[in-house]
Amino acid sequence: MPTGYKNSSLKVFTLNSNPALAKAIAENIGTELGKCTVSTFSDGEVQINIEESIRGCDVFVVQSTSEPVNQHLMELLIMVDALKRASAGTINVVIPYYGYARQDRKARAREPITAKLVADLIQTAGASRVISLDLHAPQIQGFFDIPVDQLVGVPILSDYFDEKGLEDIVVVSPDHGGVVRARQMADRLKAPIAIIDKRRPRPNVAEVMNIVGHIEGKTAILIDDIIDTAGTITLAANALVENGAEEVYACCTHPVLSGPAIERIQHSKIKELVVTNSIPLKEEKKIDKVRQLSVAPLISEAIIRVHERKSVSILFD
Repeated sequence: MPTGYKNSSLKVFTLNSNPALAKAIAENIGTELGKCTVSTFSDGEVQINIEESIRGCDVFVVQSTSEPVNQHLMELLIMVDALKRASAGTINVVIPYYGYARQDRKARAREPITAKLVADLIQTAGASRVISLDLHAPQIQGFFDIPVDQLVGVPILSDYFDEKGLEDIVVVSPDHGGVVRARQMADRLKAPIAIIDKRRPRPNVAEVMNIVGHIEGKTAILIDDIIDTAGTITLAANALVENGAEEVYACCTHPVLSGPAIERIQHSKIKELVVTNSIPLKEEKKIDKVRQLSVAPLISEAIIRVHERKSVSILFD
């Protein structure tokens, strides 16, 4: 990674959702975080002050729309508006975790498509580009009329397991929707794949049905993009062990880990849960079973390539 990046027209700012990741990104680039303050009035309204000139600059704002989702989303929208009014050259919104991505279509009558609404809000505020990581629904890229670069976490997760030197691996998708992701990891680890066939009676409630593929005596690696309440992943891990898997690892890009997630993981058959820092982990979630990897080098490389008008597609591999 470049160090001491001297181009003063590149500015990186952070808001409140993930300042540690933003700091690591700036350090990887070789620059300092831009100066701004984010505060709230007594009634909860967000106030943002940008404390340096950004006129004509390529500005990158790092903000995951993670818990509290609405607070972080409003911070982002207000920051983009402030940058627009301060005559930024380009406003590049770096959203490692894109909240509301699971509401990407009408699954039932009279449902909103909130992922599209959020895209409209970001565009209307004045963003000129979005850089994100493992969107839950890839079609969200099409919800925007501005460029969207979707980076992928599979290489980072795969490299970690490759370095562990595990033997007789099978990569397992916890549902049919994640087969492409599991195949990408399996190709990198030169391993076969298996699929958990499950149905979800209602949101955040999963029921494992059966396992498609050979997992007996193997080291299983479960991969998903998001782990929220951990119901799906822990049921899958337990089912794998019951069906003969030697041991089970799990990994995901976005560790939402809400509600009973940590307790479920702690008491599950999962030997280790590997996640990225697209969402910061609170202290109570940093249990021994959880290992967090940094996406800062990947995102900082994307930022430099966008700023220098180079191809970003090389990073998608």
